[in-house]
Amino acid sequence: MNNRTFTIIKPDSVENGNVGKIIAHLEGEGFRIVAGRMTRLSTDQARAFYAVHSKRPFYNDLVAYMTSGPVWVMSLERDNAVPHLRKTMGATNPAEADQGTVRALYGESIERNAIHGSDSDENAAIENAFFFAASELI
Repeated sequence: MNNRTFTIIKPDSVENGNVGKIIAHLEGEGFRIVAGRMTRLSTDQARAFYAVHSKRPFYNDLVAYMTSGPVWVMSLERDNAVPHLRKTMGATNPAEADQGTVRALYGESIERNAIHGSDSDENAAIENAFFFAASELI
């Protein structure tokens, strides 16, 4: 059964010219792009999107990082989309990510780790709706 997930190619990947490589990697893993665009998050958007982390010590740095440059947001579809994207991305810390994962290939550090991905089907729906109108998610 196909289902959807959400991803953000983060500012470090955009800055380093890795967007196309990451998209090709995701498509090679069987993901279909449902919707996607480049955008730049405002501070308010980043704070709202990462509100779940608002009590954590890294929250302000995360917001500053995610607003530091353009990002590429995408709604993706495939069988078992959420767990497969999590596996494809690799561990949060690129130094601990399995070889061949997006973060192992393109992440710089635990803070600048190339890509965000939804951690549950419920959050995927919330995150897709945060960035895309229902009419865009065809």
